Amino acid sequence: MPTFRAIFKSFQSLQKSFTNSRISWLSFLENPSKSITSIAETTKICMQPSGKYVSVIVNHLKNQRVDDARDLFNEIPSPDVYLSTKIISSYVENFRLDEALELFDKMPVKDIVMWNLMIKGCVDCGNLEMGLRLFDEMPEKNVITWTTIINALLKYRMIEKANGLFWEMPVRDTAAWNAMVHGFFMNGRVEEATSLFEMIPDRNVISWTTMISGLDQHGRTYEALSIFRSMVAVGVKPASSTFACAITSCANVGNLCLGCQVHGHILKLGYAFDSYITASLVTFYANCKQIGECIQAFNEKLHPNVVVWTSLVTGYGINSRHEDAFRVFRNMIRVGIVPNQSSFTSALNSSREMEAVDWGKVIHGAAIKLGLETDLFVGNSLVVLYTKCGNIRDGVVAFREIADKNIVSWNSIIVGCAQHGCGEWALAFFSQMAKAGVDPDEITFTGLLNSCSHSGMLQKGRHFFKCLCQYASVQVKLEHYACMVDIFCRSGKLDEAEDLVKMMPMEANLSIWLALLSGCRAQSNVEVAERAARNIFTIDPHCSAAYVLLSNIYASSGRWTDAARVRRNMKKMGTLKQPGRSWLFHRGVRHTFLSGDKSHTSSEKIYRKLDWLGEKLKEHGYVSDQTFALHDVEEEQKEALLSCHSERLAISFALISTAEGSAITVMKNLRTCGDCHSAIKLIAKIVDREIILRDSSRFHHFRDGFCSCGDYW
Repeated sequence: MPTFRAIFKSFQSLQKSFTNSRISWLSFLENPSKSITSIAETTKICMQPSGKYVSVIVNHLKNQRVDDARDLFNEIPSPDVYLSTKIISSYVENFRLDEALELFDKMPVKDIVMWNLMIKGCVDCGNLEMGLRLFDEMPEKNVITWTTIINALLKYRMIEKANGLFWEMPVRDTAAWNAMVHGFFMNGRVEEATSLFEMIPDRNVISWTTMISGLDQHGRTYEALSIFRSMVAVGVKPASSTFACAITSCANVGNLCLGCQVHGHILKLGYAFDSYITASLVTFYANCKQIGECIQAFNEKLHPNVVVWTSLVTGYGINSRHEDAFRVFRNMIRVGIVPNQSSFTSALNSSREMEAVDWGKVIHGAAIKLGLETDLFVGNSLVVLYTKCGNIRDGVVAFREIADKNIVSWNSIIVGCAQHGCGEWALAFFSQMAKAGVDPDEITFTGLLNSCSHSGMLQKGRHFFKCLCQYASVQVKLEHYACMVDIFCRSGKLDEAEDLVKMMPMEANLSIWLALLSGCRAQSNVEVAERAARNIFTIDPHCSAAYVLLSNIYASSGRWTDAARVRRNMKKMGTLKQPGRSWLFHRGVRHTFLSGDKSHTSSEKIYRKLDWLGEKLKEHGYVSDQTFALHDVEEEQKEALLSCHSERLAISFALISTAEGSAITVMKNLRTCGDCHSAIKLIAKIVDREIILRDSSRFHHFRDGFCSCGDYW
């Protein structure tokens, strides 16, 4: 007759089998609470868990129920290394490093896999110090351990320590060599990367690809292509990433011949349908101005990859086919491709080049839907788009939306404010930039000096120029001197402007002398103008702007003989005057006008509107200033009347084509004349609209009879 102990053991075995089966079934039904209840029922009975417990825990981890898995894991008296490693891995994947370390420390037995996992987990979670401590404590290291910690050090730019550990490695595999080569490239140490590459005993395709990519990224593209040739010559079969790097190198130097050869290899080896290779081919052909081949590469197959679509958007932009770029951007959204930051940046750049703010607003709306309006690169592109297209307020809003601003962000808004004559805004943003701990660069000071110039802030300009000269990390460049000369000239201090040019440590260029010559126009200072013109003609005997400026300065001073002589010399040199041109963007089409232009399809309506405006201007006491007619007819080679200047034609077209009350934005390639400036102030009041005019000098915002420039431009 069986004893009581034997009966109890039989019952225990039966209960264990039943409970495990029940747990597996409940786990299959994904009912974690009942699974845990069942395992709890068995804890009163001392027994070792079977493989069924492992399957339940793994199922929890697979479904991201880490806490449930840990609760079940804690019920196991002596969990093995495999299960412990699984739990630690899930903690690390979810960035729960403290819990991973806590479990790791509790484990009595740790194999090399667990050590490597824990070290990599520390690095991935941003705790390099703990990773290094575990590396030092690890009893036995393999090549994976060494490579992991070396990659971590390289990631944190600790190149010397990484290099030291690399040479301490008992055995160096190819992955370790590749990591160090990549690390040297990451830290800009190209020569050391090249030397180390030559020392690799068994180079694999990753070794060659790392070398090609690294050299190309550091501007040594021809060497990168030479490495690619050597790779093919020694019989190493390129990977898809290798081809992508090689094609990118060909694109960067515009080597159409070699790029076509690489394309041939791609077709031969069957990589033609790889998305990243296709993206590289699209970029390559676009850079080489082969837009037909670019489109053909894209059309080889239907690409669901955003990188390929973005390459085509960018490619059209590179080739100044901005309308096509916008069309492709819309199509990619239409077919379900979600644009990324690069897609938005390329599309916004095309909108900016076309000065099509309406396109930009459509793209901006799409970015908002995806939550990308706060992205650094998208935000920077939006700031430049809006400020260049005359919408300074929208530019400020876009700037404020950027989550983490960099120097490009601050420079974009400061330069934008300068272009719009918002000097006080520019200075306020500079103050905020300083408080944010961002150091200024050359572009920052150019924007500040331009702000002072356009806003007539002489003393502020002096202050910033002095700061610039004392700022050790910023180099004073010719454009800074040109800005300062312009500030002096606009303030009527021609002598100080000329003295600054003479005292410059470098030789003055064309823009500086032109700034001085332009300043002489407002002051009618013939003497300084003649000296500036002589220097200009020494640099560029065919500078049309200098001939026109000097001729008009003579004419405004009553020296008609000298004015005629300058015009004869200009004709003798075969120098042509740049014609004045104005344009605006309406319903996806750019409309361009010349003075007295009657080629537009709506010319009859445009001129009727001009006549109406002329009558209204007279009612408001406007009288045209023939002094400006004399000045600007010569400068822009226009024989039409002042009322038919190109900017007035563009404004007239906008008035008959756009909704009442909406703002009008017009661009002009030359400086607007004083008479048109006076007329447009009144026109804005008459039609009760804001008129934004960008000329070669700045943006003018006309409202209610006033201009944002304060008649100072």
